[in-house]
Amino acid sequence: MAGREFDVVTGAFGYTGKYITRRLLAMGRRVRTLTGHPSRASSFNGNLEVYPLQFSNRRDLTESLRGGATLYNTYWVRFAHGSTSYESAVENSRTLIDAAREAGVGRIVHISITNPSVDSKFGYFRGKAAVERLIAESGIPYAILRPTVIFGVEGILINNIAWLLRHFPVFAIPGKGDYCLQPVYVVDVAELAVAAGKDSANMVMDAVGPEVYSFQALVRLIASRAGSRALIVRVPPAIALVLSQVAGRFVNDVILTREEVEGLMAGLLVSKNPPTGTTRLSEWSSRHAHLLGVRYLCELDRHFRGEDGEELWLNGSKTPKSANLLDDSNV
Repeated sequence: MAGREFDVVTGAFGYTGKYITRRLLAMGRRVRTLTGHPSRASSFNGNLEVYPLQFSNRRDLTESLRGGATLYNTYWVRFAHGSTSYESAVENSRTLIDAAREAGVGRIVHISITNPSVDSKFGYFRGKAAVERLIAESGIPYAILRPTVIFGVEGILINNIAWLLRHFPVFAIPGKGDYCLQPVYVVDVAELAVAAGKDSANMVMDAVGPEVYSFQALVRLIASRAGSRALIVRVPPAIALVLSQVAGRFVNDVILTREEVEGLMAGLLVSKNPPTGTTRLSEWSSRHAHLLGVRYLCELDRHFRGEDGEELWLNGSKTPKSANLLDDSNV
């Protein structure tokens, strides 16, 4: 195994990264992951090389990338937490890209977001645009995929909407609910990423599904799949945010942030280009209705807490270790 050319995936124990890794292994590729959770249990049965994603140790990071054919990068942060911010995520990405160049990585396939802009008022989209620019200026051949909301069994947004609909008598929609989303299936994103890795040209491509929903229509679809009788009401965005914070205390998590509410209402999760994914949420959700919202998926547990549920600490301060180690935090 050690003698074969290998690919590198950041966050193979996360969400999108796991499906990219599965696809590569099924093709007979040797795969190495750089992860913020190197001791986390996985389903890869020892077929994966595991290295820590250590932005603070540039030399070791470079050596972990040396010889890699393609770097599939899913690293990002969903929201600020502790010392983690979009700005620190950009700087971590700069370190990773510089290390990849120094290590001689042949290609980068990067998972971004639809409609990024360096002028965006939203830190998430502004930061994503900054990382895209770093990659384009790195001199490494690249492919940038821009997904919208990624759905799948482990997808947080759609699953947790279903969980709320199953467990609360009322579900609050921020504003009118007429703003749109274009969900894309995680397997479709993984297949697009791996196909882009086999190409040689620089490219930027939206990774989007074939269906567009208003947020209200999306919630009603999920409610029907979950068998929920919750009352779906429209409320001012500020009230919806407060309600999400109250619910978040019950599950010890951040359910929704102000920026996410405003970004959602800005219609940034829809593409102007033809769909590149083929899987319809309407059909997938029907087949997987028995799984939707059965258990709550916790963002803080996934990225900021250890196996014992405690915050991960760094240097004795209230700084999550994962501030330097987060991976796979796409919407």
